[in-house]
Amino acid sequence: MDLQPAYTGPVTHLLVTYGLVLLFALVAMESAGIPLPGETALVAAAVLASQGHYSIVWVIVIASAGAIVGDNIGYWIGRLGGRRLLERWEPIARYSRRALPPAERFFDKHGGKTVFIGRFVAVLRVTAAWLAGISHMPWWRFICWNAAGGIIWATLVGTLAYYVGKAAADAVSRYGLYAFGGLAVLGIAAFVGLHFWRRRIERAVRET
Repeated sequence: MDLQPAYTGPVTHLLVTYGLVLLFALVAMESAGIPLPGETALVAAAVLASQGHYSIVWVIVIASAGAIVGDNIGYWIGRLGGRRLLERWEPIARYSRRALPPAERFFDKHGGKTVFIGRFVAVLRVTAAWLAGISHMPWWRFICWNAAGGIIWATLVGTLAYYVGKAAADAVSRYGLYAFGGLAVLGIAAFVGLHFWRRRIERAVRET
């Protein structure tokens, strides 16, 4: 299999070797609370799909499933054992006794949008499910926002990497530093656009 140089790397090679099972595992474990490169795996798999190694539909479906399953594992770990874990060490226990009541109130009021938006933020992607479980956010509410976030995240990130990733690799190989500068400008513009999109989502959720 001939990979373009822009996308060689350990995650890419593992995905080529072990297939989409690894994508599911990495996304699920990251979502369950283990800091692994789940989103990097999704981007790499989508770029491989653009090169003909996989179907982009299956990449999105498997990443969505991994996100939903992993988040639910993290939620139930947090709900069933999170408090006991926090009570094991007295300094942490003292802090948690002060922090948990406001956290529960926060998740009662803003838990849905936190779970949804957390899917797009690196730190929250690893911790949101645990926090929702520890705060005893109702599971039916969690699963609705979790599924919506996981599906939309996998679709947006996967589709963007599928179309833009291949174009980026072709442009860099053809035009060198000029292409790199143009892609940097596009990346900044995309970041700003994503920031405003998140704020609009947040405002829309708040108004519902």
